[in-house]
Amino acid sequence: MVRISSWLLVFCVLTFTGVANANLPDFSDLIERSSPAVVKINTSANVAQGRLQLPQGQQVPEWFKHFLDPGRQGIRPNQRVQSMGSGFFISADGYVITNHHVIDNADEITVELVDRREYPATVVGVDPRSDLALLKIDEDNLPFLKVAEGSPLKVGEWVVAIGSPFGLKFSASAGIVSAIGRSIRNQSGEDYVPFVQTDVAINPGNSGGPLFNLKGEVVGVNSQIYSQSGGSIGLSFAIPSSVVNNVVKQLKEKGTVSRGWLGVVIQEVDGDLAASFGLDRPRGALVSEVLEDSPAEKGGLQPGDVIVSFDGGEILTSSDLPHLVGATQPESKVDVEVVRKGKTKKLKVEVGALPGADAVATLGGGPGAAKGGVLGVQVTDAPKDLLEQLKLDGGVLVQAVAPNSPASNAGIKAGDVISEVNFIEVKSVKSLQKVAKELPKGKLLPIRFFSDGRPVFRTIKIAE
Repeated sequence: MVRISSWLLVFCVLTFTGVANANLPDFSDLIERSSPAVVKINTSANVAQGRLQLPQGQQVPEWFKHFLDPGRQGIRPNQRVQSMGSGFFISADGYVITNHHVIDNADEITVELVDRREYPATVVGVDPRSDLALLKIDEDNLPFLKVAEGSPLKVGEWVVAIGSPFGLKFSASAGIVSAIGRSIRNQSGEDYVPFVQTDVAINPGNSGGPLFNLKGEVVGVNSQIYSQSGGSIGLSFAIPSSVVNNVVKQLKEKGTVSRGWLGVVIQEVDGDLAASFGLDRPRGALVSEVLEDSPAEKGGLQPGDVIVSFDGGEILTSSDLPHLVGATQPESKVDVEVVRKGKTKKLKVEVGALPGADAVATLGGGPGAAKGGVLGVQVTDAPKDLLEQLKLDGGVLVQAVAPNSPASNAGIKAGDVISEVNFIEVKSVKSLQKVAKELPKGKLLPIRFFSDGRPVFRTIKIAE
């Protein structure tokens, strides 16, 4: 056995520690420069509490009905709920990026700066599919951050996050990029964001905050964590800067986001399928169905095709395809390479617009459009399966509700389906736009919508 003297062991440990520390980055300058542009987002909303729970067989006492709205007897008053998240300035004139889920359903949004100044914020636009929202405050000469162009990150690269975890304002944490291009489906089962995975400590309240590289550029917007406890376990996910720049540009220009669409149903290619389709290894997206009259059908795609390349981008797994297609502008003509019956074939396809993307509308238009127009909602045509579930011939699905708007005051929230306004049926976005233009102002008007699957009648008043 070889013995090492204690002094030599201590010397080796100290030397190794010194070398390791010398290679670690110092984040202090980056954090000091960037923190003033990071903000805390405070929100509040009225949440319906449902009906009063009385013993079986009993009704609301007559003496108590006097204190209730005649149309809402037995319904408990709404509860005021507060929440918070993070965000950051992207321009000196007050544009703020945050997550859609941070401000979803809020009727009051406040932006708090590091120097404790507070400003009310308005919603410029939201994109639930990417979980991004663009806000605006009325102020100038504000510190702001640069969002990196493209997707410059590499696995193993150092990154830093600043936000307000658990309400602890402007906290910083650091780690490395664990993976890129992660596929995580949203609540609607859609997958249009190639998430950046990191081991940075991200907790509730960090949502919407920036993720920096060592240059001080924003390379992502922190959006999700994977945790069974609710706290960080080293699995956090950020929306990459390439997606952020694309979404913000469209929200600024038109208040909505358009995405490319092929019109195919795809599945993963495993080892057995790869061998049967003549592939050298499992790769690509297998087309199991081509939708009728879709861009894919018009471009010559067929069931059984394995898409291995789209617009020059390699398709390694089936989840790569939605990321590339969604980022393509509608009406673009792209090269699609497929393996069909063991042979490679190249097609030219004109990409369409994702259904629901162009249909999303901010009602009212004009100067008030950014805030939600006359009703204060952003909507899209309700999906057929949802309409069938609700037993409706038509309706519009609410994507977002502007703070302090007529819709917000009526208790309408994202996810609700509007079916009737002022006794006029609403079957599509166009029909709602037509109805909205003709609504009388300053009067209480009936509105019927479905919330959590149940039909509700409320009143709505359009400001004079």
